[in-house]
Amino acid sequence: MRLGVLDVGSNTVHLLVMDAHPGARPLPAHSHKAELRLAELLDGHGAIAPDGVDRLIATVREALEAAEDKGVEEVLPFATSAVREASNADEVLARVAEETGVRLQVLSGADEARLTFLAARRWFGWSRGKLLVLDIGGGSLEIAYGMDEEPDAAVSLPLGAGRLTGAWLPGDPPDPADVRALRRHVRAEIARSVGDFSRHGAPDHVVATSKTFKQLARITGAARSAEGLYVERRLTRRALEEWVPKLATMSTQERAQLPGVSEGRAGQLTAGALVAEAAMDLFGVDQLEICPWALREGVILRRLDHLPT
Repeated sequence: MRLGVLDVGSNTVHLLVMDAHPGARPLPAHSHKAELRLAELLDGHGAIAPDGVDRLIATVREALEAAEDKGVEEVLPFATSAVREASNADEVLARVAEETGVRLQVLSGADEARLTFLAARRWFGWSRGKLLVLDIGGGSLEIAYGMDEEPDAAVSLPLGAGRLTGAWLPGDPPDPADVRALRRHVRAEIARSVGDFSRHGAPDHVVATSKTFKQLARITGAARSAEGLYVERRLTRRALEEWVPKLATMSTQERAQLPGVSEGRAGQLTAGALVAEAAMDLFGVDQLEICPWALREGVILRRLDHLPT
């Protein structure tokens, strides 16, 4: 069957269309993406502003039209931290449902971590043993660890690249004092969770998902996306530590000229790099592998698990 996943995230609204059936690998058929940056459309009270809600509704309608054009049988709609943490989340969800017919399922941070972990486990398989999975989104950082398809430990921290950039790095390029303050904040937040994972023992394999990690891997020498999903892409802590100070002194325009860095995400890359560096350092990770599958694929895989065979 042809399924569509409608992901209302902190940075983008992304419809991913995949051909899938139980027991088979989901095959991507179409991608429809719009940069909405909900995390940046909050007012002083933490609510999504009326203009932001209007733009969200229009974007959801466009995604539904794209799904219909591509013959999607079922759309799986969900929202993550930007909607989850908005002070007017219930009103936003009600308006979206009333005006588009789409009832967004708001995933908890733990759900995000678990579904992303499922996708990584299915991609790498059982032979990789105990996995540690890191995912940096626009609004949050997800960390999950385990041997099976359900992680033994999972946590979501408010350390998304978009959220941190808006709150901590107003300058372009950012003020060095702001960068140091953000670095201290990020490390203190992550350090509180390290003990919950270390008691389970060292992972056999560390993987990362998300646009932030993919871009960091690319600028440190990983293969281009055009070379395909199955090319191994790694990010080392040593290379990242060399790049973080450079990124912190660049303007958004300069970062956008780096290989693999999109113009829309260039402004968030310094904050994302600080989070990635801190996570790898505090968890003792020398290198990690980039996983092509993430939350959206996890949602589809979970749906397929519940279909009759």
